[in-house]
Amino acid sequence: MTENREVWMITGAGRGMGVDIAKAALAAGHQVVATGRTGTVESALGASDDLLIVQLDLTKPGDAEEATAAAIDRFGRIDVLVNNAANFYAGYFEETSDAQVRAQLETNLFGPMNVTRAVLPIMRKQRSGHIITISSQAGIVGGEFIAAYATSKLAVEGWMESLRYDLEPYGIRTTIVEPGFFRTELLVEDASTIWAELSIDDYADRTAVTIPGWRNMNGQQAGDPAKLGTALVRIAGEDHPPLRWVAGADAVAVIEQKARDILAQIDAHRELSIHLAHDA
Repeated sequence: MTENREVWMITGAGRGMGVDIAKAALAAGHQVVATGRTGTVESALGASDDLLIVQLDLTKPGDAEEATAAAIDRFGRIDVLVNNAANFYAGYFEETSDAQVRAQLETNLFGPMNVTRAVLPIMRKQRSGHIITISSQAGIVGGEFIAAYATSKLAVEGWMESLRYDLEPYGIRTTIVEPGFFRTELLVEDASTIWAELSIDDYADRTAVTIPGWRNMNGQQAGDPAKLGTALVRIAGEDHPPLRWVAGADAVAVIEQKARDILAQIDAHRELSIHLAHDA
């Protein structure tokens, strides 16, 4: 047993980053509760005495509660929760139906909220724990063709940034991870990417160019998810883990530029902004 062995619970562990995070945690000597579609997780991770595979649809609060109970029955505690599971609705806002936007939020925002609600009573009782939620560089910087996805990730950022203050008095830490483009299955159709279902003539030419561009990006992303998994285990092991971790050189460059842009916009209207109080 490793000196700092912990129990990790990871959502979406059957594909993409979740697989590599689970493998890295196991390789570091931790015990892992890997959730997702059972058959997919089993084929991705195999079997181990330190691994518990649990079926979980994170949009169903009951599933989250059952998975948490199974984790406690097997390992007795949960030290690290990684909210990783997500999908990607891609398209221009007007062409993304109301149902699709709501489905995007259901998975990417309310899903991790469901799992976190189930796990927090355990961590509060322990007076320790670490909630790690995978956001995206799109959670900081919006972009063309990703209005629904960016909305879900920006919402995750606000939730996690506020959750920190709720949980710190109980010894529970939080980290938001903001990856750039990694070579996962996020851009694979029928796996994680869903295209906008409506069609508007004004967007037709741009859509016809953008969709092939996204498809061609699959398999060419610069980021290595195995390295991300190893780095995340290192981050989680720090005495004072970051509140935000920007993951990938592309994300660092894009988010640094956003920070500079915000400061420049503040300076451009500073005088107008600071003189809005009631006159004495």
